[in-house]
Amino acid sequence: MDPLCYQTGSVALQGRNEGYPGPSAGLRAVQYTSVNMAPEAPEAPKDHVIWSIFNLIHCNPFCLGLAALIFSIKARDRKVAGDMNGARHHGSTARCLNIWGTVLVSISLLILIIIIVIPIRNTVYHYDYDYNYRG
Repeated sequence: MDPLCYQTGSVALQGRNEGYPGPSAGLRAVQYTSVNMAPEAPEAPKDHVIWSIFNLIHCNPFCLGLAALIFSIKARDRKVAGDMNGARHHGSTARCLNIWGTVLVSISLLILIIIIVIPIRNTVYHYDYDYNYRG
């Protein structure tokens, strides 16, 4: 009933116990408890497909989102084929491309907001100032 990766064994208890709870009179009973644990499986490499699709649809500077999606799909294919080193390599490339795409779009949006908001704020300020001027 145990899986093949679990090794079980039985060890006879030492000493004699006449049915009373606790240790025997004069003899020490040693009881061992073993816990079977599954061996830790290595963590599967991440392919970052969701992030790549987001970058492809929403923020795609210099086609980095498309390149990241291609590498993400390659990483997923390698993972399914069992090539974990190849999947890790393609997943790492997709992650770098996603980071670059996200950073470039964030900086571009920040610059765009600064370019649009500051002139509008200055225009509104001057308009209110000129409108209320009575001289």
